[in-house]
Amino acid sequence: MPLISQFYGIFIYMYKEIGGHHNKPHIHVKYNEYEMSVSLNGEVLDGKIPRKQRKLVEAWIIIHKDDLKYVWDRYCNEGDIIKIKGLE
Repeated sequence: MPLISQFYGIFIYMYKEIGGHHNKPHIHVKYNEYEMSVSLNGEVLDGKIPRKQRKLVEAWIIIHKDDLKYVWDRYCNEGDIIKIKGLE
């Protein structure tokens, strides 16, 4: 499960689920015991995390929208994972 970013105890992963139920480009978010899958446009596909951390993830997605699309395409086409800077 490739880690692409982390900040404030939030871990962001990108991986394809073979036969999974998420057909849209998306990320997987982990915070403590919570998990959430989010499309690259910010739509929650599955799971949940606390509201404060969710707002941080939403802001991070907005800031890195173009980067996320590039990383998704690169990962799907070439298998490369590129790290994206977290929030500071």
